[in-house]
Amino acid sequence: MREIAFSIRVTGHVQGVAYRAWCRGAALERGLRGWVRNRGDGSVEALIAGPEDRVQDMVTAMGEGPGAARVTDVWTEPADPKAVPEGFEIRR
Repeated sequence: MREIAFSIRVTGHVQGVAYRAWCRGAALERGLRGWVRNRGDGSVEALIAGPEDRVQDMVTAMGEGPGAARVTDVWTEPADPKAVPEGFEIRR
């Protein structure tokens, strides 16, 4: 399976609803690596890498988020999988 990576930005009501913790758990369940953080503009940003089908599944899931989230948009931009760190962390 081919490895891919995406830089992702999620907008809507995604801060203060445990979105980052949910994202970390969902990524780890899928065996993905990367990080997630809140942005000053109220959006959430992530860098995620792994097998293509799992990354695509994660992007789809990020469009839903945890129960209290209200996602309006998910933007993706291809990234270099080699630049994505091992593990998955919540950044500040």
